[in-house]
Amino acid sequence: MARRFKLRPIPGEEGDISEPGSMIDRRTFLRYSFNTAAGAITMASLGSIGFASMLMGQAEASGGDSAVRFWVPTGAEDSAWYGDRHLEAMNFSAFVEVAAATNTGMAGAQGVWSGMPVSVIYVPHDENKNLGLIENKPRFQLMDGYTADGKYVGSGHELNEKEEYSALSIHDNLIIIFSRCPHLCCIPGWQLVANDFTSDNWTPGGSDGGGNKLFCICHSSRFDPTAIEKNRNRNRSTGSEFEYIGVRRSGGPTPVGMPLIPFVINGDLLEALPDFKDWYTYCD
Repeated sequence: MARRFKLRPIPGEEGDISEPGSMIDRRTFLRYSFNTAAGAITMASLGSIGFASMLMGQAEASGGDSAVRFWVPTGAEDSAWYGDRHLEAMNFSAFVEVAAATNTGMAGAQGVWSGMPVSVIYVPHDENKNLGLIENKPRFQLMDGYTADGKYVGSGHELNEKEEYSALSIHDNLIIIFSRCPHLCCIPGWQLVANDFTSDNWTPGGSDGGGNKLFCICHSSRFDPTAIEKNRNRNRSTGSEFEYIGVRRSGGPTPVGMPLIPFVINGDLLEALPDFKDWYTYCD
C-alpha cells in the first residue's frame, strides 16, 4: 500500500490548494510532472505552486527575515522533538538540550528560512574534535570533493584556507544546510522516518554506514551532515556551473551533496546569512 501524506496549507496562500489538508499518496505525488529544467511542479488537480512551498511552506515574515524557523511537517507534531514549535524562531539552547539526551550527542530539526527549506544539525564537534575518528563520537570532517563522474573539485579544508569561505567556518557545533535534493529537488528530512540511515549512531568517513543521515523519502538519497566537502553543481535555469561547500552525498541517486548556509547566533537565536545565494539555484 502506498504511504499517504497530508499537504500542509501554505501560510498566507489560501486558495492555492483547493482542499487544504487533503491526502495524497507517494505514487500520486511523484506523478505531478516535476520539470527538472524549469524547477517547477505542474499541479493538475492541486494548482501550480513552487515545490518548496508545497512541502515546507514559507515563513510568515518577509523574504528579508534572517531568522531560521522550525518547520513541523504535518504528521510529525507528536514525533519531532520540536513538534509544538512550528514557525517559531530556532534557538541554539534547544539543540544543546536535545542533543544531550541522544546516544551520539547529535540533534537536528527541519526549518525554513526566507521561504527556503533548511536542515539544522547540531554535532558535538568541539567536544570530539581531538579524539580522532571514533565510532559514535561524531565531529565534522573536512573532506575532498569529486563530481559524479569522479573529477576532483576541491577540499572542505578550503573553509579554513580561503577567505571567501570564512563565513562558513564551523562554529557553535552547528551547520545549516539548504535542504533541496540535487536529484529531483525533493526535500530531505532529519530523522522524520525511522530506518538504518536515520538511527542514532555514527560512523566516520562520510560513507553510507552508520545513522544520523539526512534521508530523502522520494528516492532514498542520503547525505552525511558531518562530512563537509567542496563540490560542483549546475543552475538548472541558465546551465552555468558553480562550486560550493556542502555536505557529502553518502548514497542514493543524488549526484552530489547539498550546500551549506552561513549563519550567526544572535543571543540565543539562529540567523542565516545571504552570502552564497547563487549556490541555492540548482532547483530554479
